[in-house]
Amino acid sequence: MHARLHSPANAVVCLSDGGVVKRPGLGTRGWRGRLIICAVAQALNLREKLGRIFFGIVLLILGSAALIYAGDFAVFRIRVATNRNPYGSVVVNHYYAIAQKSGKTELIFDPPQPQLCVNALLPHAGAQPCWYLRKHPDQRTDI
Repeated sequence: MHARLHSPANAVVCLSDGGVVKRPGLGTRGWRGRLIICAVAQALNLREKLGRIFFGIVLLILGSAALIYAGDFAVFRIRVATNRNPYGSVVVNHYYAIAQKSGKTELIFDPPQPQLCVNALLPHAGAQPCWYLRKHPDQRTDI
């Protein structure tokens, strides 16, 4: 069984099968007998390193997403303020899907209508992006 004990900064203390091994005055960097360094301590160090890497990646992804949204929102607000084509219109086919007791679905189609959309990467002001509506012109409502 190996475990790392906290001791003065200039000593290495590990529990091994033979008992406590102390090497006062020797740090882990300059010491040649590194085999005594505990495997548990190395596993904890690896876990801490992987945890920091994972945390850094998560922060990078969240930060990038926040910057992309903030930049897209700023461009959209500038377009609204200067009246430079912030909104668009896409013809959408809307239909209702009504589930019946027999297990079948009845479809009721509305005539095609233009739908307001935003010329942006992400949805803003309660409207979907125009690029998304152009890709998905059929809008289904389940009842």
